[in-house]
Amino acid sequence: MAYSKDQLLARLKDLQIEFSQYEHPAVMTVEAQAKYVGNIRGGLSKNLFLKDKKHRFYIVSALADTKVDMKVLSQRLGLGKGGLRMAPEETMLEILKVPLGSVTPFALVNESARDVALLLDKGFKAQDRCFFHPLSNDMSISLNTNDLDKFLKSIGRDPAYVDLEANPAVGKDQPPDLAAFVPSGSTVLPDLPEQASAVQSAGGSHVNANNNSKAATEKAIKPAKDVQNVKDTSAKAVNPSSSFTDAEKFVEEILDRISAKLLSETKEGNIVQQGQELGNEMANRLRKCCHPELKNLATIFKNTAYTQGFHAGKASSLTQCPRT
Repeated sequence: MAYSKDQLLARLKDLQIEFSQYEHPAVMTVEAQAKYVGNIRGGLSKNLFLKDKKHRFYIVSALADTKVDMKVLSQRLGLGKGGLRMAPEETMLEILKVPLGSVTPFALVNESARDVALLLDKGFKAQDRCFFHPLSNDMSISLNTNDLDKFLKSIGRDPAYVDLEANPAVGKDQPPDLAAFVPSGSTVLPDLPEQASAVQSAGGSHVNANNNSKAATEKAIKPAKDVQNVKDTSAKAVNPSSSFTDAEKFVEEILDRISAKLLSETKEGNIVQQGQELGNEMANRLRKCCHPELKNLATIFKNTAYTQGFHAGKASSLTQCPRT
């Protein structure tokens, strides 16, 4: 069940969060909102719901006059220049459970938004109060950042404020400064390095293996100059993560991931809400969450086995061939 405006306001009161509320006609822009609350002390906010190419989602909440360059932000997250785009309205409704024009950090109260990352403008800290829609754009509420933090902590979030206008250099010796904010909830296939099977990136996130699989295979079948070179190349090429070369470790990783999903779903709120239906609900959620991830792991394992077998067979056959 999605939270309603009234339920959110009741929760804020239960948390003893002090806020002021202002009813007004539905507004779709900060400029329209300013007509009704712009004369009241406090900073108006603009809130972006973004997605990356791996279908991971982000809420970027900033002061109305903060300049957010999505290309720069994408680079700072480690996603490349064009790695971020606006999420479609249907996805907003499905994940955040709010209509267009109502995105705010408060939408993270919904369980469906548990994997959505949140980046808060550090400029909020300089404001006495900040304005947000309480899940509906026909009302604005104002509160200070300490109370916003209190709310976010109550739903298991650790508030983080960043300089959204910064443009630090990103390179080999200067890693993306916001990479830690990339959600880990969505898992996709990892990249295939030039001569290796699928492995995890150093940051721990996964990237698509399909893009480089053809190139990796073509490079693997190039003839070597001599048998010694074949052995050396083969040894260097097959260097995947140990969890994908050892069946026991592979199974342990699957069980670890299922356990992590189970623990993340078994929250007090879920137990209270679901009651006797918790078992069926958990089974359905685990199936939905784990199916794509386990499919990805199985594909990685298959690719690893194939690559190892290919190189081993190639090295063996060339070793048996007489040298000319």
